[in-house]
Amino acid sequence: MGLETQSEKPPPATGRKKLTLIPLIFLIYFEVAGGPYGEEPAVKAAGPLLAILGFLIFPFIWSIPEALVTAELSTAFPGNGGFVIWAHKAFGPFSGSLMGSWKFLTGVINIAAFPLLCIDYMEKLFPVFAGGWPRTVALLVSTVFLSFVNYTGLNIVGFAAIALGVISLLPFVLMSLIAIPQIQPHRWISLGQKGVKKDWNLFFNCLFWNLNFWDTVSTMAGEVKNPKKTFPKALFFAVILTCLAYIIPLMAVTGAVSVDQNDWETGFMAVAAQMISGKWLKIWIEIGAVLSGIGLFEAQLSSCAYQVLGMADLGIIPKFFGARSKWFDTPWVGILISTVITLSVSQMEFTDIVASANFIYSLGMLLEFASFVWLRRKFPALERPYKVPLGVPGLVVMCLIPSGFLVLIMVIATKIVFLVSGLMTVGAIGWYFLMNFCKSKKWFDFANGDENKGVEEALP
Repeated sequence: MGLETQSEKPPPATGRKKLTLIPLIFLIYFEVAGGPYGEEPAVKAAGPLLAILGFLIFPFIWSIPEALVTAELSTAFPGNGGFVIWAHKAFGPFSGSLMGSWKFLTGVINIAAFPLLCIDYMEKLFPVFAGGWPRTVALLVSTVFLSFVNYTGLNIVGFAAIALGVISLLPFVLMSLIAIPQIQPHRWISLGQKGVKKDWNLFFNCLFWNLNFWDTVSTMAGEVKNPKKTFPKALFFAVILTCLAYIIPLMAVTGAVSVDQNDWETGFMAVAAQMISGKWLKIWIEIGAVLSGIGLFEAQLSSCAYQVLGMADLGIIPKFFGARSKWFDTPWVGILISTVITLSVSQMEFTDIVASANFIYSLGMLLEFASFVWLRRKFPALERPYKVPLGVPGLVVMCLIPSGFLVLIMVIATKIVFLVSGLMTVGAIGWYFLMNFCKSKKWFDFANGDENKGVEEALP
């Protein structure tokens, strides 16, 4: 009902509560990281020195270029849909549809991991959730409840992200401060224990997993107050917050504790907190992990839901997919679809599926970088409130470096990942032609492709 005609659209838009700077910073933070949970395997894979260097250098190779692309294109095309709009405007509807399918599949598969993470940490405090029907019911209830919170409004999600971010980061701040007298700097330059072989696949995937997804917040650009000024600022501060949240606890723990390198599994930060300060801090970090998982779930579900809304506005999928709630003005169909797929995936052993999601995410990012460069060439006179201060040749160089890393991630993938990713891509292509067939038969009502607020108006 929220997408009737172009003339009916402005009133709800003007009355809609928009995201402001601080909530947007924390939403971006939860899109990308959610805290230093999950950085530990980098130490296990390559030792303290390379892990520290990785989290210091990789943001310049990957995070900053992706954030710069997001800042320029989100301000140039400030409508819901984000990267789908960019590919659509650069290369046409087929590319927009393919980008939408790739990124949506990546998003919903990733969302499924967060309730599982929460239940895994709760299991340490309440063993009843170790398995059987209590675990299944807890997974179902937590997913449905968190989806309902998302349904109540993006502003609520944004302010909840601030609270979750502060509470989940505070124990790491305390741990880092308490660790200062215990730090022995020579531990930072260790290349790892003798006899422990470097696992480069794990190392690079750990860095990639912890420092990507900067562009996902772009799907909510139409919900941001004054996005042309707010987005660049939010991305700038979110990059700083995220990098500090990784590097400070990592240096504190690697400098303060001496353990077997193989002990650096996911969750070791909580064990280290007990070694540095006591069990009380370990429990706080474990509770923080649950809160972080909630923040990650809410932020990424919002991105998926508003991506569906943006694709409906562009005419890539039928209009009813973009329907908004009468009470909260949220894209309830997008939330429902994302939640249903998330629930179905969460019941599976999805190690290879998650790896496949990384593969198709990489394909989507290659298309995104290509769209970025081509849009600069295709629309040189387009107003860009934030513009990366480089010409087209400089942009090519800027994008080639992270693109080379994406190719590396895909090359080292397993055969099953190639197979599953290939099937997903074939399905995405088939979906595009199915939607075109539905259009030709007029089975569903589609937007004309110009209804995404701010997209057509931005073009010269």
